[in-house]
Amino acid sequence: MTFDKIQQEPAYRVVANAIEQGIMSGAIKAGDPLPSETALAEQLGVNRSTVREGIRLLEENGLVRRSDGGKRLFASIPGAQELGRRMSRAMVLHEVTFEELWEIVMVLEPCAAEHAARRARPEDLEAIEDNLRRTHEALGGDHGQIAELDIEFHSLVAEAAHNRALILSREALGRLFYTAFDAVFSRLNAGGRLLFAHQAIVSAIRLQNAKDARDWMERHIVDFRRGYELASLDISGPVGGTEEVSSADDP
Repeated sequence: MTFDKIQQEPAYRVVANAIEQGIMSGAIKAGDPLPSETALAEQLGVNRSTVREGIRLLEENGLVRRSDGGKRLFASIPGAQELGRRMSRAMVLHEVTFEELWEIVMVLEPCAAEHAARRARPEDLEAIEDNLRRTHEALGGDHGQIAELDIEFHSLVAEAAHNRALILSREALGRLFYTAFDAVFSRLNAGGRLLFAHQAIVSAIRLQNAKDARDWMERHIVDFRRGYELASLDISGPVGGTEEVSSADDP
């Protein structure tokens, strides 16, 4: 009979886990100051260099920040964009396809529009309508700018739903999905069609018509898929690597 060697976790990860547990349990609140590295080393019975490595890991995960770049440490909460970037990288590394992404976006985006119609506040509508104005001004210009405004539009609609679980869930999906459409805008003149759909969605939200807001968002997401296919992009290909369908396969 043989046994595998016992895997011991590096000391700096033990330090990071101890502090993370305090934050996750609520014993340490966001914004609370943490002891200095020296004090933490004394409390945890490790070297200061070990504490420094553990703190660096927590900073990378958005659970600890420093005051204005100084030495003072504070507990913090990772933002939606920060979490979204990490999840986006994971999806690219796992070679998630555009089709897989589309299936989930088709669920989340109509849900966001429906709840935005019920819960949007005046300041939400003001921000969304400002996005529409800037999108209209950008038509015929840089397609990269249109793509960024599209990303912003869908984020604003999600924020108007005032559901934190929804906002956190769609951040990574949305950025990958709509950034991929930069490739579509470079091949098709889709800006006008996009703006028309956005205007219809906003009109429904403004009128607090949840059904129309959901229906128009569903049409918009379906239209996105059509545009992807019309631009001869491989819908079964991994996001982050939008390769054209080989023309050799065309009849």
